[in-house]
Amino acid sequence: MANIKSAKKRVLVNATKQARNKSANSALKTALKKANVAIETNAADKEAVVTYAVKKIDQACAKGLLHKNNAARKKSALVTKLNASK
Repeated sequence: MANIKSAKKRVLVNATKQARNKSANSALKTALKKANVAIETNAADKEAVVTYAVKKIDQACAKGLLHKNNAARKKSALVTKLNASK
């Protein structure tokens, strides 16, 4: 454990941020998986599920979890897959 006061604070702050990022990443992955399953199974609400996944991608990008190009690539791939399934 660190001895300097500011280093101790950094350890605590980093742990908090890591937990928050882990939660957001998990929610993003879950949304993407659900969207892919909805498209593959041709679910009735697949457009709503994809819209939700795109929203989650945008939120992750805004929080700095994804690079903007990575977010754009994920959204493009998802929408392309959705359009191909129609």
